[in-house]
Amino acid sequence: MDTSTLLPINITESALCQLRRIIEEQNIPSDHGLRIGVKGGGCSGFSYVLGFDAQRDNDQVYEVYGMKVFMEKAHSLYLAGMEIEWVDGLNNRGFSFVNPNAKSTCGCGQSFSA
Repeated sequence: MDTSTLLPINITESALCQLRRIIEEQNIPSDHGLRIGVKGGGCSGFSYVLGFDAQRDNDQVYEVYGMKVFMEKAHSLYLAGMEIEWVDGLNNRGFSFVNPNAKSTCGCGQSFSA
């Protein structure tokens, strides 16, 4: 297990609160952590992965305020410096990704090109 202290991304307090609520409401197993990554697809080429999952062999493991976070090392190229926040407004409600590595982002904010 590769454990680092510095998470290459930032998770805001509002996002952490919502993630903790999801863990509690959905009874996420204690051996699972928050998986952050990218996958091919979406309107702009890549879409974000955000969910709870068991640790895999190629994961880097981080801890954010007591929450385990898993990220494949190769994904940090696309995600370094990104911020995940929770938006609860009239027009939008959900997790928002502010990614300085994105050359363009689709209108929904859930996919990007690099």
